[in-house]
Amino acid sequence: MARVTSKYQVTVPKKIAEAYHICPGHDIDWVPAGGPQDRLAQFRLFDQATERLRERRRAPAAEERRHRGWKREDLCRRGCSR
Repeated sequence: MARVTSKYQVTVPKKIAEAYHICPGHDIDWVPAGGPQDRLAQFRLFDQATERLRERRRAPAAEERRHRGWKREDLCRRGCSR
């Protein structure tokens, strides 16, 4: 974790500097993360996932969708080779 000094300076942790190839003299652009816009996007994704789950629960079960009027046992009774 980095600490902000009284002059609003921040030391970049070594692991992050190495991972992003940050060297002395490089400029860094700061982008806010986790702000209200990010939260709204997360809520939208959550709502979409919830709606998909509701649709799946409303849809007929996989067994009902795939029912063709015969069962696996019926095929074996017809004389499948073994």
